[in-house]
Order: sequence, then C-alpha cells, then structure tokens
Amino acid sequence: MSELQDLIENNARWAKSIKETDPEFFVRLARQQAPEYLWIGCSDARVPANEIVGLLPGDLFVHRNVGNLVLHTDMNCLSVLQYAVDVLKVKHILVTGHYGCGGIRAALQDTQLGLIDGWLRSIRELAWEKREDLARFPTMEDKVDRLCELNVVAQVANVSHTGIVQNAWQRGQSLAVHGCIYGIKDGIWKDLKVTVRGLAQVPEQYRLRPTGQIARAPTDQRAAPDAG
Repeated sequence: MSELQDLIENNARWAKSIKETDPEFFVRLARQQAPEYLWIGCSDARVPANEIVGLLPGDLFVHRNVGNLVLHTDMNCLSVLQYAVDVLKVKHILVTGHYGCGGIRAALQDTQLGLIDGWLRSIRELAWEKREDLARFPTMEDKVDRLCELNVVAQVANVSHTGIVQNAWQRGQSLAVHGCIYGIKDGIWKDLKVTVRGLAQVPEQYRLRPTGQIARAPTDQRAAPDAG
C-alpha cells in the first residue's frame, strides 16, 4: 500500500463531495481561475487559507511564507503579487498573520537559528522599532501576539509601497490591501482595520512615479546669481 494512501482516499472523498454538490464545478475550474482575492499568509500548517475564509478552489490566490512577509528582495512573493494584480486582476489583497506565530516568537529571541535568521531580520528590526509599544505587555505571549499584529500592519505598508500595486491604482484598477489576523485558539479571522485603497493613503516618500512619466527636475531654492 502506498504511503500516501490515506491522502489519496481523502482526496477521492473530497472530490466526490464537491461533484455531488456541483457536478460542473471541476469543469468550470479547469477552464480558468478568476479569484477576487490574493492571500499573503504564514506557512504555518494550522492556518489553511481557503478553509479559514470558507472559499473553494479557484476563489483565492495564495502565497505563504514564514511570518507572512512582503520583502522587496523576495522575487517569489513579488512574482505572485504581480501575477495576481496584473493578470488575475484581484480586487483584494489579504495580508494575514496569526497569533502565536513561531517566526515572530523566534524574532523576539537572540538565539541563532541558522539560515532563517536572515529571513527574520526585518521582524527583529520591527520589534526594535516598536520596543516601547511591546514593553507595555507583561508576558512573552502578549508581546508575541502584539508583534504579530504590528507585523501585519508593516506588511500591508510594504505591499502598498510596491510599484505593482501603485501602478494598478494609477490605472484606476479597483484594489484594496487589507491587514487581517487569525486566532489559532478560537479559529476567528479578523480585520485589523488598516486597509489601504489608493495612493492618497501612501506616505509621499513611498509614492512612485507612474511608468513612462518624466521626472520633474528638483527645484533649487537658492537665489539665482546676478546676470551681470
């Protein structure tokens, strides 16, 4: 018997149940995918994207990594983001963290973990930046959960600062970037109310000039010398 037999049988039951409910489901799914949502979440096995928000295959485009990070050096994440925005034309980007995240917990410690230390560096930098906020919380668990929230807020900003998203807004594309968090202990997914819907909400220093637009020469505030 195959080591994967249990999974194969589970899959057969799942596919059968879907077809019993909607006989044409997989026929339609095979033609195309047209999701309205991009999910950027953590790799944690306890945070299954589709199941949490009750969506079927084809309804949610998914990218996951440790700590639900959006880094300007991560071509994997940025490629997913560009495909979702430019090709699939998703309308909502759901940056989703979760309480009790192991990556966040590791970032709050000074233990060397190996290769992942480089990946967690941005979270460690965020923890240092927000140290006064975190100091208000008495226990390590509370600090971890608060940093989970702060990290989501930071990643929403990172998504909004990309040329991919800003170009979509410049084109008039309807696109909102949401920050959400999931509770493993209670199964509840909630909105952190940090949604960014357009360039007006992006700080000026992070706004990018639209592709093809000529940059304006910087204004020289000094007095011009006399001609004579």
